[in-house]
Amino acid sequence: MHALLFLLAACVVDDVAGSDDTGWADTGSPAYDEVRSDVPREAEPDDSDVAELVAGINGFGTDLYALLAADSSEDLALSPLSIEVALAMTRAGARGETAAQIDEALRFTLEDERLHAAMDALALGLEARPDAGVSQEIAPEIALANSLWGQVGYGFETDFLDLLARWYGAGMNLVDFAGDAEGARAAINGWVAERTHDLIPELLPAGAVSELTRLVLVNTVYFAGAWDVAFPEEATAPAAFTALDGSSTTVEMMHLDGQELPWGAGDGWQAVAIPVDGQQFSLVVVLPDEGRFTEVEAGLDAAFLAEVDAAMAATPVDLALPRFAVDTPVALNDALRSLGMVDAFDPGLADFTGMSGSGELYIGRVQHEARVEVDENGIVAAAGTAVVMDGTAEPEDAVAVTADRPFLWYLRDEPTGAVLFLGRVVAPS
Repeated sequence: MHALLFLLAACVVDDVAGSDDTGWADTGSPAYDEVRSDVPREAEPDDSDVAELVAGINGFGTDLYALLAADSSEDLALSPLSIEVALAMTRAGARGETAAQIDEALRFTLEDERLHAAMDALALGLEARPDAGVSQEIAPEIALANSLWGQVGYGFETDFLDLLARWYGAGMNLVDFAGDAEGARAAINGWVAERTHDLIPELLPAGAVSELTRLVLVNTVYFAGAWDVAFPEEATAPAAFTALDGSSTTVEMMHLDGQELPWGAGDGWQAVAIPVDGQQFSLVVVLPDEGRFTEVEAGLDAAFLAEVDAAMAATPVDLALPRFAVDTPVALNDALRSLGMVDAFDPGLADFTGMSGSGELYIGRVQHEARVEVDENGIVAAAGTAVVMDGTAEPEDAVAVTADRPFLWYLRDEPTGAVLFLGRVVAPS
């Protein structure tokens, strides 16, 4: 039998107020105590399974996009990476059929330690990517952070806590859901706000946790990067954008003319990749032909992303792209059930005995929010996920890419192909 760690107020803990060993400064968020495993985070994990992990992340991302897009007619943003990390931490405590269903829904094909090692390797590789010398306009940054928020006095398996410390660098923050659920929610939201530079100030809405909550697992992803070639601000001008329903609105359209960019086309679409941070990342814009957005969107899956990537070649492009900002807060319970992750949400069927031997834990809510802002200088994006348990040559003719109608977009890590953020713009704001 695995030993249980009872998180008591009398434990030897660190008292923190919005700071931890990642170097985040105290900004006055509610104070809480943190218990950390003695197991250090793996600094050089085996990265041989990262490609297989990325294939699963991208496939899950397009699966989830299809479900969320079907229920909405608005702009959409989500971070497949953030959701997968938060639920991989949750998967560490799942057993039996509950674990098998999580694997199916999340497209986890790696087992146990290989899954977590690959997650660690991907996260550390991403964080090592930005080059501070690329831009003066936007300081390049990508940061992932993980944390646990546990009920004081509740018994959690030490093996579970050691695993999350080893592969995710996550400590356990002690809060009192039973006595002050609102205070615990404020502490979690404050932690998320700090790590997303206030792009996501309130990940958990009112009522998301209660006196019955025993654990919340949280991931955040923050990205900031400048275009390798900025859009000249003086070229930005008002222009018409035609929405899905045929109505027209005025947007601030940015222009980048005659620039050699990765460009490709296929049946009913063309796509352009805008390099970010020394070509470490790129924002890929997929522009369906007029009248074919719904058809192209319906075909969005991991194979389509691969088709887009394979079609691209350096081409002179006259690019017109609207400034846009998309913010999507969403509870993912129903979508994850639709993908086959059913037992985890059922108090009578959920098996999270790897977290606690009590057998009472189940997922009450999976809350996600992603925000993306694109302007002349670059892209800034943040996401949070909470699992509540509870060349000199003759110039060629430039291809015209004018995104004056609904389009798809995704932010891609170039070395691995991992889709960090994914969404659409149908009515830019």
